[in-house]
Amino acid sequence: MIDAQGRTGPVPLAGLRVVELTHMVMGPAAGAILAELGAEVVRIEPVGGDPTRSLLGSGAGYFPMYNRNKKSVCIDIKRPEGAALARCLIASCDVLVENFRPGALDRLGLGYDRLREENARLIYCSEKGFLGGPYQDRTALDEVVQMMSGLAYMTGPPGTPLRAGASVVDVTGGMFGVIGILAALQERERTGLGQRVTSALFETAVYLVGQHMAQMAVTGEAALPMPARVSAWAIYDVFTTRDGAQVFLGIVSDGLWQKFCERFGLDQLAGDPQYRTNAQRVCARPTLLPRLRAIVSDLSKAELLERLEGSGLPYAGIGRPEEMFTDPHLLASGGLVTTQLPDGRETRLPALPIELSGNRPSAGGRLSRPGEDGRAILSGIGITSAEVDRLASDGVIGGCAD
Repeated sequence: MIDAQGRTGPVPLAGLRVVELTHMVMGPAAGAILAELGAEVVRIEPVGGDPTRSLLGSGAGYFPMYNRNKKSVCIDIKRPEGAALARCLIASCDVLVENFRPGALDRLGLGYDRLREENARLIYCSEKGFLGGPYQDRTALDEVVQMMSGLAYMTGPPGTPLRAGASVVDVTGGMFGVIGILAALQERERTGLGQRVTSALFETAVYLVGQHMAQMAVTGEAALPMPARVSAWAIYDVFTTRDGAQVFLGIVSDGLWQKFCERFGLDQLAGDPQYRTNAQRVCARPTLLPRLRAIVSDLSKAELLERLEGSGLPYAGIGRPEEMFTDPHLLASGGLVTTQLPDGRETRLPALPIELSGNRPSAGGRLSRPGEDGRAILSGIGITSAEVDRLASDGVIGGCAD
């Protein structure tokens, strides 16, 4: 099947129309997943474009990563005419994704209760900071909830909480929103009715640390921050090679211990009874790890990786994001797809990390300029060209020049 973007891979959501009222990462990430799976996604941006487009520093990648293959219409939804246009557009869609502050869209006449009167089949996905409860009206960010939930505590060394090095809660929260949307679509097949779906940053972050909560429940002891944790495995650490490179190595079974010793010619260690089982090796860690570090430090990174390749041992050089552009596995497997930036330049960004029947649904795409699809989209809901011109002249819409 070939979709509107010319993709020939799996497009299971073809025919689904999604409208986004989103910004930053969490809401756009949800829409990005739906777009990659074949849905038509229309972003309603402010007149002049989403400010996320022009973020600097660590925010410069937000828009290109999470907005390819989406259409753009610029509408001032704070004006009555603009809000009415948005309602008309949403009345024709299957799913709305929004991540405004609680109550903001209700005040504009774009809340769920108002919109479902005009579109009973609408699935209205709200991406919020918190689900219902005492915190529900607070403002949240990825970093805020990482600090609140214990995720930052677990990531940094003791006494130094540290947020994860990517927007993991924003993106995962968007993923949970998509899971809710897909569940609501399935239920709509049975009932004919849509519903409101809500995903939230704080609850997402707490879900991510659930394993550490369960550890407390099971053992009666609070989980230590990851840099100070007592690992379940004796060898599960970063080692430094002769040329100063760092490589992670995990030996998580007795069979892998024997394989490691075989690969490195450590017959004496392999036959030593005090190292026979993982539990014994954990107890012997204070003496065992220095011996292994000394062995690794005699090898270059290339020599170490050559011995580990094909061994079945879990290992990894310490990579950086910019190195992923040339990663041979990603290049060979379709893990990076071409994205055209609004200025015409092309880059390669991560594809949706799934396969359907052995095929990747992602096939690259482009980023729309602010409002570039507005005239066609508004025409599709019955707005004449003359009326589009008037609305543009009045500043209600933007980016609709022929």
